[in-house]
Amino acid sequence: MESQETIAKKPTILSDRYQTGWKEKVSEIFSRYGIFIIFLGMVTLMSFLTPYFFNVLNLINVVRQVSFIGIVAMGVTFVIITKGIDLSSGSVIALISVVAADFAHPGEHSLFVPLAIGVGVGALTGLINGTITAKGMIPPFIATLGMMTAARGLALLYSDGRPIGNLSDSFLFIGAGEILGIPFPIIVFLVVGIISHLLLSNTKFGKYTYAIGGNEQAARICGINVDRHLILVYTYAGLLTAIAGLMLTARISVGQPSMGVMYELDAIAAAVIGGTSLTGGIGTIPGTMIGALIIGVLNNGLDLLNVSSYWQQILKGAIIVTAVLIDSRKNKKS
Repeated sequence: MESQETIAKKPTILSDRYQTGWKEKVSEIFSRYGIFIIFLGMVTLMSFLTPYFFNVLNLINVVRQVSFIGIVAMGVTFVIITKGIDLSSGSVIALISVVAADFAHPGEHSLFVPLAIGVGVGALTGLINGTITAKGMIPPFIATLGMMTAARGLALLYSDGRPIGNLSDSFLFIGAGEILGIPFPIIVFLVVGIISHLLLSNTKFGKYTYAIGGNEQAARICGINVDRHLILVYTYAGLLTAIAGLMLTARISVGQPSMGVMYELDAIAAAVIGGTSLTGGIGTIPGTMIGALIIGVLNNGLDLLNVSSYWQQILKGAIIVTAVLIDSRKNKKS
């Protein structure tokens, strides 16, 4: 027969197991869907703080503004998953902007020409970043920092430091047009998101990207051509930067050599806030899209509340650091 002491302990043991199981379930749910919960919480909070936030036109405006950064952030997500970084996005946007705008004047060329040239320039800069990183064995921080400086210089040199205007209506449509009442940049944002998600989660390209970020040496042993794959990843990031740059140019109706300042940091922030690990091997496209939306909601909500832009920068920096700290704690536990 069981002793009185053993019988007395049983409820406590069962209670401890129940509490432990409940905590594990909550932890698992937050680990999987935490970013979505935070996003919904921010939307709810802003809706209470200002009556102008939860308005259809304002929400559409938030997503449209986020689209440009979000598309760049998706390319950056691929790069960060491989344990790399891309600091050149903002300057590449400026270069694409002035070059594409120069071929987008009314009556000179078809829409295809500035689009093709812009995409070509973006892909080429990504190809150069990837080649220098993979073949030159130069850290991606240094390689893309060099491209950041060079691309900004080329944009200023090409445009003589002046904006290039007088763009065709067909070109302006890609930044300011609508289809069935939905702004064209939002449609492109969603399409690029779906394609990037499928590419990362359902293809060999995505599996190789995760494998390289998880353990590059093991990936080489498994037969993955790491150098070629890194070049493709950076080229894809450059291509997405080109898409964002073209739409942003059309949105503001001018090719601007000073465009894209700080865009690279916002894109990295969106990816990190969305759960992409700076240590490599971890990240999702839906998470990055939500991360970009969180930045958009934060900026828009604080603007409506008349909060100083200086405070907005401080809050954004605090959120980025917090996201990295959470990621660091996760990595230590695993």
